[in-house]
Amino acid sequence: MTNNDGLPVHLLQRKAVVYVRQSTQTQVLMNIESQRRQYELVEEAKRRGFHDIDVIDDDLGRSASGMTVRPGFDRLVALLCAGDVGAVLCLDASRLARNGRDWQHLLELCGLVEARVIDLDGMYDPCLPNDRLLLGMKGNISEFELNILRTRMLDAKRDKAYRGELRISVPIGYIWHRDVGLGLDPNLRLQEVIRLIFTRFRELGSARQVLLSLRAEEVHFPRPSDGKTLTHFDWVLIRYRNVISVLKNPFYAGAYAYGKSGQRVMIVDGRGRKSYKHSKPFKEWDVLLKGHHESYIDWAEFERNQKQLAVNAYGKAGGVKSGRGGQALPAGLLTCARCGRRLSVAYTGRISQPVYRCYRLDIPPKCMSFGGSRIDAAIGKELLRVVEPMAIEAALQARQMHMDTLNKQRNIIELELQQAQYEARLAERRYAVCDPDNRLIAAQLEKNWEAALCRVQACETRLDATHTPVAEVSVPDFTELAGDLNTVLNAASVTMRMRQQLLRALIVDIIADVDETLREVILTIHWQGGRHSQLRVRKPRSGEHGCSTSDNALAVIRSMVTRWSDQDIATTLNRMGMRTGQGKTWTAHRVSSVRRVREISAYRSAKKNTEWVTMSEAAKLLGVKHHTIRRLIHDRILPAEQVIPDAPWQICINDLHTDIVAAALIGKHRPCRKAAEGQIPMFIEVSEGGVQ
Repeated sequence: MTNNDGLPVHLLQRKAVVYVRQSTQTQVLMNIESQRRQYELVEEAKRRGFHDIDVIDDDLGRSASGMTVRPGFDRLVALLCAGDVGAVLCLDASRLARNGRDWQHLLELCGLVEARVIDLDGMYDPCLPNDRLLLGMKGNISEFELNILRTRMLDAKRDKAYRGELRISVPIGYIWHRDVGLGLDPNLRLQEVIRLIFTRFRELGSARQVLLSLRAEEVHFPRPSDGKTLTHFDWVLIRYRNVISVLKNPFYAGAYAYGKSGQRVMIVDGRGRKSYKHSKPFKEWDVLLKGHHESYIDWAEFERNQKQLAVNAYGKAGGVKSGRGGQALPAGLLTCARCGRRLSVAYTGRISQPVYRCYRLDIPPKCMSFGGSRIDAAIGKELLRVVEPMAIEAALQARQMHMDTLNKQRNIIELELQQAQYEARLAERRYAVCDPDNRLIAAQLEKNWEAALCRVQACETRLDATHTPVAEVSVPDFTELAGDLNTVLNAASVTMRMRQQLLRALIVDIIADVDETLREVILTIHWQGGRHSQLRVRKPRSGEHGCSTSDNALAVIRSMVTRWSDQDIATTLNRMGMRTGQGKTWTAHRVSSVRRVREISAYRSAKKNTEWVTMSEAAKLLGVKHHTIRRLIHDRILPAEQVIPDAPWQICINDLHTDIVAAALIGKHRPCRKAAEGQIPMFIEVSEGGVQ
């Protein structure tokens, strides 16, 4: 250590640099005495003979650990390299550097330009070995002291977090009470909004759908007025970040979590740079205390929410995703039975028909693919079959859920109205206590009062728009609901997203496989509750389309083709309400075309012979009207046959010439009366001799 007389004249002609630094912003605001002592080093520099003194205080509130950029220290190094510094003054060695790299680099530069290092203990010349050794020891002690302090503070902080007593920042909806500790925020409106987010996600299964539904109802969410502290809030229209932050935070499940994020160190320009708030995996959290405080949801529901949010990510593998709409009913539910991957949906064709396939470019092989129209129809029928026995119970439960939703919506609006009325009364009191002569303040307070009254009026309007659900009403008749399920499910007002949500409410998963031998798609449906069922859907052949003739129509054609012409078959099919594969009515040409394609041959008996005749032909042979023949058939006087119901009548020619038919035709012009045995006549016959 050199004495005070050891400063050469050429060093005094240079400038002295007083380096002022404090580690944190809290020290800058609170430790005023440390700042004052460092700024007093200017007088020490003057006492030692320096006239040009430069104070560098750019690093106030910056750590000297080497992980933070210090522009003041960089300016000091630049002045040393230029040879303009005669001495560097600091309160102690820890003010200059807390790491060996910066400290040794500074001493090396001071030694090259013969600059001195001055603190309260004395003056040091880095060119001298003894002084250099002493300065090196001071730097090492400073670095070691920093590590000891940091370790002690972190250990104490971590031990307190293990007990759940560390008062970390809590999300909106919680507050640290002075005596009780961590608990719910007493604001009931805030609690209802948070509970509404969890309820909607439980119903919809998608964070974006929760956002859209809440914004449609004009639900507001609190935001800190200053953007940091949670003491004062501004209620603004809810945003996506509000929804996702509530759903992903374990605090709302009653869990005390500490160490959810960590820091990373990167080498930038030869120096270490720390970055914070990097999320860590769930298993790497430092502290997780379940059941620590009062919760909005239980931990099991929180885990289900995290799993649903994870699998909802577009294009990522996982469980059943929430319904996204589109044209495919079981999209996201189908799983390949061969490799376990989720089947993707592709839309092909001019009309954009869905096709399910297990195929990815990065993961071979291609397991299967099949069309979606028949699969969707089969799953829809199976869904209706399962729901039909419980239709009345489900309708009553849906009605109750709808009433609960209306009640919650009305409750939130009522709480919002209460807060708006309070703010209006507060604005009125502020305006009342204001001095009327102070026009500037009074005008602004009057505007605030008017704005609060407008908010009250808007809340009252929204409250009047909601219908008050009556608790006790007559239960409607749901006996006919089971027969209308198909109509309701296929109604135009029911979107595909609604159908997908209904499907996911009843089905856990669907395992799909293809039997190439039988050309069938095998669907194993896993229902909620643990039950299973299997569907087999015929896979169409190459070139086969959905406009083919129905099996019922083909059965009618095969049964009638042995005795009837194509025209008679077409008339029968139209009478039965059947249509072609393209939804058109039948003609003789279309029946002939179907027979030719399906290889259904017309036998000779279909070509008219003398054994069987139709009703019109029988009327011509007997010389009567065809309705007379119909009456004889109805009275079972004339035997006749039908291949199937609604088909034309077939009459044997030999039956037309029987005595019974002839007797019936003789009395065809007289009223058809049948004499009843023992019946008393209504009119008495009178003769010339008197009453008989």
